[in-house]
Amino acid sequence: MHCKMFMGTFIGMTLQWFVGLPDGYITSFDQFSGLFREQFIFNQAQLPISFDFFGINQRQGKPMKDFLKRFGAFAVKLQTQDEALMVLAFRQGVMSGSFSDSLIRNQAITFGEIRR
Repeated sequence: MHCKMFMGTFIGMTLQWFVGLPDGYITSFDQFSGLFREQFIFNQAQLPISFDFFGINQRQGKPMKDFLKRFGAFAVKLQTQDEALMVLAFRQGVMSGSFSDSLIRNQAITFGEIRR
């Protein structure tokens, strides 16, 4: 009963996939569950990795505060302790100017030092 109700919730691409399976192909819920995961695993959100820091850049015409906020939010989401990687990614993401020059001169070692 529950399986029939579950199947009734399919719409769109999921329904097309399910209807396209040969009759009698699925013999157990475990088999169905495995097939379903294999078919739709690409829809799963990808977990962030440390190197994703290098994709965060200061945007033209946006204040430094905006960049710091986005970079810091990603750091919290990732929960990384790799300060060296964070500092390197931040230096590469910040636009050229007096602030980036001061980062090079002062050789910040931690993200906290950059914020100060």
